[in-house]
Amino acid sequence: MLDCTPKDITERKSGGIINPAKTCQPIGAMYAALGIHKCLPHSHGSQGCCSYHRMHLTRHFRDPVMASTSCFTEGSSVFGGGANLKASIQNVFHIYKPDVMAIHTTCLTETIGDDVSSIIKTAEVAEGKLVIHANTPSYVGSHITGFSNMTKAMVSYLAESTSPEKKEQANIIPGFVNPGDMREIKRLVESMGIEYIMFPDTSGVVDSPMTGEFEMYPEGGTTVEQLKDTGNSQITLALGRFASSDPADLLNKEYKVPVATLKTPIGIKATDALLMTLRNSFAREIPKELEIERGQLVDIMTDTHFHFHGKTVAIFGDPDIVTGLTEFVLSLGMVPLHVLTGTPGGSSNSAAGSFEDDINSMLKGAGIEANVKSAGDLFTLHQWIKNQPVDLLIGNTYGKYIARAEDVPFMRVGFPILDRSVHSYLPIVGYHGAMRLIEMISNALLDRADRDAKDEDFELVM
Repeated sequence: MLDCTPKDITERKSGGIINPAKTCQPIGAMYAALGIHKCLPHSHGSQGCCSYHRMHLTRHFRDPVMASTSCFTEGSSVFGGGANLKASIQNVFHIYKPDVMAIHTTCLTETIGDDVSSIIKTAEVAEGKLVIHANTPSYVGSHITGFSNMTKAMVSYLAESTSPEKKEQANIIPGFVNPGDMREIKRLVESMGIEYIMFPDTSGVVDSPMTGEFEMYPEGGTTVEQLKDTGNSQITLALGRFASSDPADLLNKEYKVPVATLKTPIGIKATDALLMTLRNSFAREIPKELEIERGQLVDIMTDTHFHFHGKTVAIFGDPDIVTGLTEFVLSLGMVPLHVLTGTPGGSSNSAAGSFEDDINSMLKGAGIEANVKSAGDLFTLHQWIKNQPVDLLIGNTYGKYIARAEDVPFMRVGFPILDRSVHSYLPIVGYHGAMRLIEMISNALLDRADRDAKDEDFELVM
């Protein structure tokens, strides 16, 4: 399908995007809202927007995603959606009975200028119920920006500081990761005996078990009481700067909760950093079970290093995940030649972020020159690979077209993964997650070696 992508790279003066490497803010906001217990996400816009966002999340998690919409018509688009939103608030609490309604905006409502905050203040909200909102225009940022904005809204609407002294507990903002990753992060923290509040927390929501009965609101998610208590915590760990740092910074600004911004704990180095931050903040020792896991990971990396050493790789996806993956493949002795994210705001020397600087710093330390780009697209990535082929491509499902066109082994990691299942239940973070990544990388490379081997080179032991 992509056989006609030209090899020659020319500057696109129009600034247009071809084959995006991201999706829109409301999807990230909807996913974050699902991480609040008994919360119904609400899309303030047309039915089509809400249907697309629900469908995309449902296809990735293979679990039904619930959300409501303001159902804009032509009249709402011209005269404003205030009446629609007020009616929606009444109907949602009356019919679906959530504890929290989390409203996010869309392109349409942002373009016509609906003042959602003022509309909420003048709406009739049922007693004991809560309404929060985040501005998430699709034409700015990406789904990671939307996740960050909705998580920030949780802080601005719900967080409180009611204790004269900070409690011996940690806030953990996991970033845009799968529920399997959130469970693994919680397991690591719990193994150290540390009290914590993870928000948002989609474990138990989009990976809930089959019980034979429909549950509108599964048992998972961060409770409102926990969100209110985040202002009393001793520290906030923001895992992944792009998705998690803004809400953590707001907690620090409003309630003086110190912040530790870390990489998403992918690989041995980033996981070590997470555990050592917890150890130093709470004067806890690293439990033996985690030392054993780390030792097993080191053993696996040593035993299989010859599978990876010198292999070239292209990585694309969300900035926090890509940063963690790049650091990890470098620790395996691999050579990242092309590294790209579709999320903007991370250009070199940008005040909003420094994705390119972060990646280039890691590559410089390893003596590697590579193509690195934020706010990029898959057309650019494909052209890079045409000019400088790689041994492995890592990214979400949309990379399969490039992998097929260039006959490159492909490993699916990130969001969305639409053509495989089970991925959202299994972690890629922590020491166990790193072991899984090694298996996935190894399988992709060795399957290709088997496929291409001549009869006389077809080995039983590899």
